[in-house]
Amino acid sequence: MNKFLKIGLWVGSAVVVLILAVAGYVAATFNPNDYKPLIVKMVQEKKQRTLKLDGDIKLSFFPKIGADLGKLSLSEHNGNKEFAAVDSVKVSLAVLPLLRRQLVVDRIKVDGLRANLVRYPDGTTSIDDLLKKEEESEQFKFDIEGVSVSRAAFTFDDQMGKRRWSVSGLEAETGRLANNQPGKAKLKFTLQGDNPKINLQVALSTDLLFDTDAKRFAFKALDAETKGEAAGISGLASNLKGSFSLDGAAKAVALEGFAFSLAGQRGADSVDIRLAAPNFEIGPERAAGKLDMVAKLVQPKGNLDLVLSVPALVGKGDNFRADNFILEVNGEQGGNAIKSRFTSPFSGNLETRQFSLDKLAASFSLSGPAMPKALSASLGGSARLDLAKQDARLDLSGKLDESQLKAKLGVTGFDAPAYAFDVAIEQLDVDRYLPPSKPEEKAKQPEKPLDFSFLKNLNASGQLSIGTLKVANIKSSNLKLNLKAGNGSLNVAPISANLYQGTLNGSVALSGAGTPRVALKQNLAGVSVGPLLKDAANVDMLDGHGSVMLDVNSQGATVSAMKKALQGSAALNLRDGAVKGVNIAAAIRNAKAKFGSPQGTTTQSANAADKTDFSELTASFKINNGIAHNDDLAAKSPLLRLAGNGDVNIGDGSMDYLAKATVVASLEGQGGKELSALKGVTVPVRISGPFAGLKYSLDFNAMVSEAAKQKVEQKKEEIKSRLGDELKGGLKGLFK
Repeated sequence: MNKFLKIGLWVGSAVVVLILAVAGYVAATFNPNDYKPLIVKMVQEKKQRTLKLDGDIKLSFFPKIGADLGKLSLSEHNGNKEFAAVDSVKVSLAVLPLLRRQLVVDRIKVDGLRANLVRYPDGTTSIDDLLKKEEESEQFKFDIEGVSVSRAAFTFDDQMGKRRWSVSGLEAETGRLANNQPGKAKLKFTLQGDNPKINLQVALSTDLLFDTDAKRFAFKALDAETKGEAAGISGLASNLKGSFSLDGAAKAVALEGFAFSLAGQRGADSVDIRLAAPNFEIGPERAAGKLDMVAKLVQPKGNLDLVLSVPALVGKGDNFRADNFILEVNGEQGGNAIKSRFTSPFSGNLETRQFSLDKLAASFSLSGPAMPKALSASLGGSARLDLAKQDARLDLSGKLDESQLKAKLGVTGFDAPAYAFDVAIEQLDVDRYLPPSKPEEKAKQPEKPLDFSFLKNLNASGQLSIGTLKVANIKSSNLKLNLKAGNGSLNVAPISANLYQGTLNGSVALSGAGTPRVALKQNLAGVSVGPLLKDAANVDMLDGHGSVMLDVNSQGATVSAMKKALQGSAALNLRDGAVKGVNIAAAIRNAKAKFGSPQGTTTQSANAADKTDFSELTASFKINNGIAHNDDLAAKSPLLRLAGNGDVNIGDGSMDYLAKATVVASLEGQGGKELSALKGVTVPVRISGPFAGLKYSLDFNAMVSEAAKQKVEQKKEEIKSRLGDELKGGLKGLFK
């Protein structure tokens, strides 16, 4: 906004200088209309712009000498397109200076001024030629009794910054404007812009004192008010009061009684910011002052308060420092409370635009009624800010609760920031800070959509290591991962950790463009599967040690949608484990003992105490639309051999699987003399239902049918054998 006002002043100054030149020429010759072609020619030659003077130039000699220039317009440089125009310009001159052959403007009245300014992609502007310094005339003194501007408007087409601003309804009234002479000014206008969106009504008044030769400017009793919309804040109302002085030659700035306030709404949140600098000055010879700021953010379910204080700023030249810098951030959200405090000596250099907090001390706590334990941290370190290079660095170490923490954080390129980090934590139990999960309450609440929008402009890279970690009830140690985010995606690779007596290696990729997408590759080796499944998904149906491979991807707006759209593959290779919930061998023995021979179909719910042991188990899965299909289950135990095929519906959390259990020859030696007749017989076992209530059905009819077939085959073999023996004996007798 300040840049735009400055450019607007350039445009206004250029037009006013041009008006003064024309008015001065008219007043000196007293034959203005005879010289209109000469004036137009002079502007064309000096500025390569076309000046149009519509109508006659009227002179007045009483009560003051002056001229009414009427309508005039000025073209773009080396073009015919209109750059600026004025509906009416009236200029009056002081009489006595004319007698000394000096032009002193008494008053200027401008109505309907409009101008169009362009900054081109290469940084040049459409007024560069007007800003070139001309030779100063000794016959002209900058001393104006007053300027009145009404109905003025400016546009600024910033092609380099890809934005467009405009000033409309500009009304201005000044008192005397002369070097080292006190004056006054009042100004009001509407400022609008599209990037960012701005619609502000601005009004200000101030006392003026300036010396253009010495480059000194002072605004005293400044009172500026702004209302409207800016930076996403609606209902904005700001006020600025105090005195401000700038010494351009000495490069010094001073504030006195400076107070700024801003209030408004940002969505459903209300914002209130107040800044005070009672006495503040900074320059080559001295830097001193006090600075206080209070900011409040009030939300529907909470609030955030920020208090900043620099009690005493001192320095000399471009260097300044403060023995203490204090920042407090406190807030409350949904019953959760955050408290933090940051202190450090502060130093800076205006020439290099570098600033530092050399001995930063930070304390932090987060608590809430639903948190079993409050989270607290006590850290120390340093921070560096280099505005010239757009670079910020933070180096911290200390304690996060009982754990040691070290962190290095960095940001480069503030317009499109790139983040870097290296964080090491000794131990972290995330679950201890989260409320316990209540499945019944979770089921009642509508599922929240996944939001990967944070990836859109995220540019980050770094590494994280955690000695021991517990999150979502999953326990791991020696976790190490590298992260890289950019172009709307996030890649975490490689990931390594010790996990449930084994190791994990893999990667995770997220994409936020369009529908959220996830890709996961994981290889687990030597892992104890039972405790992992129990902790991760509260599923207790499989045990054993070995390897697990996952290569899956999915997309969806919610977690449920992701599960139902899952694609990829998985594989198991386990040793010395068990399928939990059913004891197939015991079920066969029980059925035979009850009925004499197993028959019918027996269905039972999963029983945590039952299990079917195996010495080895392998299976691979093809996953399509959330359904994992298997055709190659192979498991071995001293009692049984298992094979099977079926589906695991990940989206619905259910199974429909048919396993075939074959009694092996060693069954008798394993406590089943009465089942020796069943060795080699296959019993179909159907596993179905939701994970939380699986049903196991043993089809003994199919087993009996299979056993009968085997008996028939055995009888056939016996008959063939006997017939063969008898035929051999008969033939022997015949030949004898």
